[in-house]
Amino acid sequence: MARPASAQFDKIKVVAENRRARFDYYIEDTVEAGIALTGTEVKSLRFGEGSIAESYAEVKNGEVWLINSNVPEFSHGNRYNHEPKRPRKLLLHAREVDRFTGAVERKGMTLVPLSVYFNGRGRAKVELALAKGKNTADKRATIKERDWKREQARIMRDHK
Repeated sequence: MARPASAQFDKIKVVAENRRARFDYYIEDTVEAGIALTGTEVKSLRFGEGSIAESYAEVKNGEVWLINSNVPEFSHGNRYNHEPKRPRKLLLHAREVDRFTGAVERKGMTLVPLSVYFNGRGRAKVELALAKGKNTADKRATIKERDWKREQARIMRDHK
């Protein structure tokens, strides 16, 4: 019997976060995906190095790949060190891949990685979001709303 999925992912150690993604996109749905890494990539991530700021995911031949993510070479690695910007395979169930394929092809959505982290069992995971792009007016509205919430908090704090 499958374990029920938790609403919040078990993020023990966050390695990289794409903070700009929530500003640039409407996040429709998030899913936790495993990531296929080599040994030196895991060591580099455990040291807290890595970036997903300009990365995205795409579906090719029934598989999901993380493109343009940067995991720098391991400092103590030897000649078997990895290539920093290589495409990395994301590990998902076939149903999830099919759902992503349909959304990307029919609805014009994008697969955006939100964070790379290690879960409670020590496995490297990627929080992947199905997202729709915002236009400039939407971004301005987001900034306005964020500033208003900050101002509300300031007023409430000063009022007490």
